Amino acid sequence: MVLARDQTAAIQQWQSEGRIAVWLHVPILQSRFIAPAASLGFCFHHAESDSSTLTLWLGEGPSRLPGYATHQVGVAGAVFDENTRKILVVQDRNKLKNMWKFPGGLSEPGEDIGDTAVREVFEETGIKSEFRSLLSIRQQHANPGAFGKSDMYIICRLKPYSFTIDFCHLECLRCEWMDLNDLVKTKNTTPITTRVARLLLYGYREGFDKIDLTMEKLPAVYTGLFYKLYHKELPENYRTVTGMD
Repeated sequence: MVLARDQTAAIQQWQSEGRIAVWLHVPILQSRFIAPAASLGFCFHHAESDSSTLTLWLGEGPSRLPGYATHQVGVAGAVFDENTRKILVVQDRNKLKNMWKFPGGLSEPGEDIGDTAVREVFEETGIKSEFRSLLSIRQQHANPGAFGKSDMYIICRLKPYSFTIDFCHLECLRCEWMDLNDLVKTKNTTPITTRVARLLLYGYREGFDKIDLTMEKLPAVYTGLFYKLYHKELPENYRTVTGMD
C-alpha cells in the first residue's frame, strides 16, 4: 500500500509537470514493485535477464511510445572459393531433414552482420573467412522459432582464408566443400540455398558487381558513432556526381 501511495503521488507530480510518459526500470531483485505499478496502469515494455521495464502513458489518446524490438536476425555465410568454384555447405545435426545449407546462426546484440557471418562460419566449420558482400534478405513473421515474432535471415558472401574443415560435431552432421554447380542442381537443399547458389553462379560468370550489396561505413548523427550502409556500388563516373543537369 505504501508503494502504491508513493507511486500515485509521483504520477500526479509528473502530470503536473506536463510529462506524457513514464519509464519504470525494475531490477529483478526489486520485482515487488511490479504489482503496485501494474495496479496504477503500468504495462510491461520489455525484459532483460536481470531487469524489466514498464511504461505508463500520461498523454492524450493512445500511447505513442515505441514498441520494443520484435525481430531476431539470423545470418549465414556463403563461403565461395573462386579458384576452385567450390562453396562451403553444412547439414544441421538436429533437424528432421538433413539438407545442405550455408553455415550460420543468430546475430548477437551490437554485432555487425558481416562479423556474425564470419564468426558463425568459423564456429561451425573451422573455416576462416572475410566478409565481401550481402547477397539476400529473407523476412517472415509469426515465426515459432522466434517466439512468434518477426524474423530476418541474411546471407553474406564470404571469401575463404583457410580450407581445412574442422566442423562442430554438436551442431553439424556433415560439412564439405561442394562444387557450386552441384549445389545448384541438388534437390537435397533448401529453397533459399538453391536461389542464392544460382545467384552466386551468375555472379561468378558475369561479375560479382552484378549481385553484390557492398558495405560503406558512414558517420551517424550521434557523435562518435557510425553506421554501415549496404547498397549496390555505383559506377565510377557516378560516385562523385552531386546533381543532375
